[in-house]
Amino acid sequence: MAAQDEWIFFTNYNEGTVKASIVRTRTALTALVLACFIAASPAHAQQKIGYVNSETILKELPEAKDAKEKLAAIVKGWNDEIEKMSKDLQEKYEDYQKKQGLYNEQTKQSEQKKLIEQEQKMNEYRQQKFGQQGELALQQDKVMQPIKEKVFKAIEQVAKEQKLSFVFDKAGDVLLLYADKGADYTFIVIDRLKRGGK
Repeated sequence: MAAQDEWIFFTNYNEGTVKASIVRTRTALTALVLACFIAASPAHAQQKIGYVNSETILKELPEAKDAKEKLAAIVKGWNDEIEKMSKDLQEKYEDYQKKQGLYNEQTKQSEQKKLIEQEQKMNEYRQQKFGQQGELALQQDKVMQPIKEKVFKAIEQVAKEQKLSFVFDKAGDVLLLYADKGADYTFIVIDRLKRGGK
């Protein structure tokens, strides 16, 4: 499953796709305004800008790897339960199809209602676990918040040491059209994190 290789995000819902699009648009506009501000600033020659790649940082950070494995284990359990529910529903539906010719109208409607209710129960479970406000989102926030704080603190320390005015994330939604490798501070941040933030 590809979700085990990447951070697990579920955007199967149109609502999620729309929200992601809005975030990208806001981020791009913010970057554009920031670029205009820097260009218009009389001291823009003194501004120093750098970038990091948060994907690389998270791949190198042991805590992030552990969090990813923990989340993957939780998701696997939920997916196994959904698969079990789906298989059970499929078996009941096939059984219904075989027997429906023997049922009177009232029994047919009763059996159909049971199948619909079982499908709704499965969909509710899926939404409860993987929906926008579902348990996965809550678990990701819970597990990732301390890691994010640690990474941001390390980035802030590196930015201050390197006298950077701005630090962009190359892996984020901010469009980075060109980046001089000399402005890449990803591995300095990784080094800082591996040394315990010192």
